[in-house]
Amino acid sequence: MNSSAIASPWWTPSVHADRRPFLIGRNAIQAALRGFFAREDFVEVDTAVLQVSPGNEAHLHAFATEALTTDGQKAPFYLHTSPEFACKKLLAAGEERISCFAHVYRNRERGPLHHPEFTMLEWYRAGESYESLMMDCVRILALAAETVKTGKLAYRGAESDPFAGPERIGVAEAFERHAGIDLLASVAADGSTDRDHLAAELRRVGMRVADDDGWADLFSRVLVEKIEPYLGFGRITILDEYPISEAALARPSARDPRVAERCELYACGVELANGFGELTNAAEQRRRFEIEMTEKARIYGESYPIDEDFLAALALMPEASGIALGFDRLVMLATGASRIDQVLWAPVAEYGR
Repeated sequence: MNSSAIASPWWTPSVHADRRPFLIGRNAIQAALRGFFAREDFVEVDTAVLQVSPGNEAHLHAFATEALTTDGQKAPFYLHTSPEFACKKLLAAGEERISCFAHVYRNRERGPLHHPEFTMLEWYRAGESYESLMMDCVRILALAAETVKTGKLAYRGAESDPFAGPERIGVAEAFERHAGIDLLASVAADGSTDRDHLAAELRRVGMRVADDDGWADLFSRVLVEKIEPYLGFGRITILDEYPISEAALARPSARDPRVAERCELYACGVELANGFGELTNAAEQRRRFEIEMTEKARIYGESYPIDEDFLAALALMPEASGIALGFDRLVMLATGASRIDQVLWAPVAEYGR
């Protein structure tokens, strides 16, 4: 058991008094964002936490459980890592603009910016481009700062002005600017990747390469070590056009088939949101899920089932764009909190210590 939690748990009156301004700010921001989506004619939806698949991304870890049928038979379920599959099924059902504040669950995640249970704000626009999501994000970040009367976003001494125009930069340009690496030289026209070429590039600029590193491992290393530390300082950064292999749920860019309609939003070096022009080709989606689960099995020795119901729904899903924003992180940056558990009304108990 965590001795620090025994000495000063979150429900101690003095600790709660320190946390309470952040929590009141959280409520105010949530109310303001609900008003924003209502004015934009979004319908707020609520999705089931228990799913047959928690998601099919190689590096996301789920919480597994099981249901008992009325005759006592066991059926495997997972706590969802995102409401994405359910939201897309609602788009297939005919909804056109939906938003969702969802409690989501991710295993192996705990730290200043991570919590095993957190709140994700997702929203989808049928028939609209993913650039519209970027503009939504700009307005939402400004609204959050206005609501708590800070006028800025801040984290650990860094600041970002949510009212300044955002920087928008492609991933390939960011690799060239911050790491001196030509990323797309290792990506073929069909989206396949050349691990050895990218490894040689990392070695050329003095970065470490392990024998068992795959292309995705090398990509992530450059992103984390050389690029993310420079994003969102002074103003918001939108990192755009990820390689197609790093965007399993996004459609290819019409401009360059090597990259996808995927963007991420950063402020103060913190990733806040991840958005897509949504892939609606079920066969291609299955192929990408299978690649992700093969990689997960290779690295972690486990994989998750594919939601066949979700793939069936893609046949009816309209062209759409969707985005997931870490609501707790947004509250942190708007209120000046330094840890995610400061903005959670009742944090999950400490474990594993």
